[in-house]
Amino acid sequence: MAGVAMKRYTARGVVLNTVKYGDRGLIVQLLTSSHGRQSYIVQGVGSRARGSKMALFQPMFALEFEGLESAKMELHRFGEVHSGVVLQSTPFDVKKSTIALFMAEVLHRLVKESEANEMLFDFVWGSVEALDAATEGVANFHLWFLSNLCRFLGFSPGNEYMPDAWFDIAEGHFTTSCPPREHRMSQQNALILRDMLECDVRYLAEVGLNRHQRVDFLDALLAYYAYHLDTIHSVQSIRILQEVF
Repeated sequence: MAGVAMKRYTARGVVLNTVKYGDRGLIVQLLTSSHGRQSYIVQGVGSRARGSKMALFQPMFALEFEGLESAKMELHRFGEVHSGVVLQSTPFDVKKSTIALFMAEVLHRLVKESEANEMLFDFVWGSVEALDAATEGVANFHLWFLSNLCRFLGFSPGNEYMPDAWFDIAEGHFTTSCPPREHRMSQQNALILRDMLECDVRYLAEVGLNRHQRVDFLDALLAYYAYHLDTIHSVQSIRILQEVF
């Protein structure tokens, strides 16, 4: 843009959401390594330009890019942009792509800070790589992601699991004293939470859960999130997850 001083920076980012802008534009929201959550305007990706640009901006796609910012522009722009993780399976696997959609929507709804959070970003970037590489245990991946994401959102479980414990979602800790019903995660779900927090993502298949257990544990996790971050209720892709898994 002529007459406007542009600051250039290089960064990595993970796509959270896109919104159509005019006939051939997009506003792309990323979780970035340099600026936290940030919005970028992209031109020339309309119906007549279905090229590589459009293909890059899918939920949870990992990008490496040059960003352009100016004090006079509300939205950032891209200079160079290309894939940072060449996905081998996620876009072509209905279960993985459903999980990616869910992960992107959760992050889009819950992460609002436009400041770099290195630990959160590294967790999200690593999750993109882990989901794509997974050959077993995929049905548990969204549960592992939610269980561990809370570490970076400020309400991680505050103590170690003990045998036969419940989990108190209000206090955020495991307890051998039965919490009030409205704040209680069952003993079975508390044990699954422990497993998800301790499990290396490569060995998720070893956490043996059936469909009923997955649905019940997801409901328990959502109750935990809702107590601390009410915006979890607006995540629409939860319903799709419950149908697929």
